[in-house]
Amino acid sequence: MDIIKYIDKIRQDFPALKTKVFGKPLAYLDNAATTQKPQLMLDAIEDYYSAINANVHRGVHFLSESATEAYEGARQRLQQFINAKHSNECIFVRGTTEAINLVATSFGQQFVKQGDEIVLTQMEHHSNIVPWKLLCERSGAELRIIPVNNNGELELSNLDAIFSERTKIVAVTHISNSLGTINPVKEIISKAHERNIPVLIDGAQAAAHIKIDVQDLDCDFYVLSAHKCYGPMGVGLLYAKQKWLEQMPPYQGGGDMILQVTFEKITYNSLPFKFEAGTPSVADAIGWHAALDYLAHLDHKAIAQHEKVLLEYCVQRLQELPHLKFWGTAKNKAPIVSFTLDDIHPHDIGTIVNEYGVAVRTGHHCNMPLMDSFGITGTVRASFGLYNTIQEVDQLCDALQNVHKIFRR
Repeated sequence: MDIIKYIDKIRQDFPALKTKVFGKPLAYLDNAATTQKPQLMLDAIEDYYSAINANVHRGVHFLSESATEAYEGARQRLQQFINAKHSNECIFVRGTTEAINLVATSFGQQFVKQGDEIVLTQMEHHSNIVPWKLLCERSGAELRIIPVNNNGELELSNLDAIFSERTKIVAVTHISNSLGTINPVKEIISKAHERNIPVLIDGAQAAAHIKIDVQDLDCDFYVLSAHKCYGPMGVGLLYAKQKWLEQMPPYQGGGDMILQVTFEKITYNSLPFKFEAGTPSVADAIGWHAALDYLAHLDHKAIAQHEKVLLEYCVQRLQELPHLKFWGTAKNKAPIVSFTLDDIHPHDIGTIVNEYGVAVRTGHHCNMPLMDSFGITGTVRASFGLYNTIQEVDQLCDALQNVHKIFRR
């Protein structure tokens, strides 16, 4: 396969990539924040609103039945995507953040009390820290933290000492959003399950780069967002083993999550609707389905190899710059590169390279505890997707050369 021609063909499916920035071609290297969207997905959303716009589950007319069929079809597609055992273990949410808040609130209410412990890692995104911290403040539980070494890898040698009879849940990211580290989550899950401790995996960054198989992982909860894997914003997925969902109380109250309501008693709906109160984001679920269908027709081995080449080439090119320091040099990495350049503030770097058409992310990346452990306030992050090219890496590195020249003056 001619990978250059293949990637160029893929790029034609993403209209936003044709954008010009200050007269220069856009080099979109902020995929860890959100990915661009294929035309097929955009068309699916437009088709929903144009042809079958209606509320789901509640109507007996043609549009409602059509919308319901498409919405539940999206749930079944996601079940296949993560290889869940049952579709009722797949809960639609607004995104990874809401999924984690749902588990922290509902699981926490049922199972976490004063003196209990919740285990996180030092590299967690704020969305996998703050909900658990709020739970600790409500319940009197405490956080315990798995540290990170200088390479950006988890220190797992002391795991047996961190886990205890007071540990009620472990929450860990599959792939670090700021470092690109791919964590050995299957090993962590196995260790936790030896003590009957459930594990939540934050898969927000993983879904775009590696195959997700929740049955193989044997995780208790897995969360992800559509917009980070070429789908729309505003919809995400909570996977949870049925045994937990049956024991957890509803997260929100409203329509569709009930069977019967009186002022004396409420009977909740069956799974998954027990956790889906109110009108869902039907169009976005359908758009996500279309995005997953689009991805399914791509050559994933070729794309994985392409992303590996982009990562290696980017590191090689960046090493040419004096006073550049990498943050996150784990052996097992996703295509994410974080760095600082001399004592230049990351925001200044991001602002200048933007003038050369390059989109990168700068700052703490919602990883303040991790940045504090490194003794820095933030980094510049370039993150790659399936449509990025070697030329875009060169565009980034050439722009950084100009940053260096500007500040050297």
